[in-house]
Amino acid sequence: MTRRSDRTYRVVVRCFAVVFRLLGLRLGVDGGEHLPRTGPAVVASNHVGFLDFTFVGYAARDQGRLVRFMSKKSVFDLPVAGWFMRRMRHISVDRGSGASAYLDARRKLRAGEVVGVFPEATISRSWRLKPFRPGAAALAISQGVPLVPCIVWGSQRVLTVDGRRTLRRGTAVTIRLGPALLPEDGETVAGLTARLHVAMEKLLDDALDAYPQVPRDDADRWWVPHDRGGTAPDLETAARLDREALARIGVDMD
Repeated sequence: MTRRSDRTYRVVVRCFAVVFRLLGLRLGVDGGEHLPRTGPAVVASNHVGFLDFTFVGYAARDQGRLVRFMSKKSVFDLPVAGWFMRRMRHISVDRGSGASAYLDARRKLRAGEVVGVFPEATISRSWRLKPFRPGAAALAISQGVPLVPCIVWGSQRVLTVDGRRTLRRGTAVTIRLGPALLPEDGETVAGLTARLHVAMEKLLDDALDAYPQVPRDDADRWWVPHDRGGTAPDLETAARLDREALARIGVDMD
């Protein structure tokens, strides 16, 4: 029997698919078969834009899966967005009491669901992978479930930090999923986290190599990583910008 909350989720997925078509986005999904059609799994994605969770959810629909994302509590506190987040049974993460979110995620995995995690926690201004937090690997190890690496590329061109957005039609957005990582006997959370980072770096490089579009001019190179000839900040500069942005709103990164 379909849960009422799942009906809400499916309607939202269909609505976003319509929005993507209206925006003329060129969506490409590669490796969707790596997400199990049944049973629990953790999907770990990079984070370059505000709509990344919608693109990961879009990629999962071909496997008939609904991803329950771990998202910061402030999103749940918003009047409209919060209602939808709760109806779709996403997982609220309060920085002051992360254990509650972790237990909720474990319950969903035990119920055979897919949990989505952004191990970088915040959007990467360099568009490259930041150091990972251990939550995704810890969940996979604690429940003995597959950990599926995922990369979204191009979504930063649609809507991202520092007021960057565009309604230009035809923008390409790529979603790539890699083979699931299975926790090995005796593997530590740090070890699996390191394996996940390597797998996602490979997926990101593959996505960059295959991306079908290039900047129109020098002013449009902002969405390309520094090491690929773009004007995005390098990792060190991006980390400093992150610290400054969080300091302005009184948040300690540690």
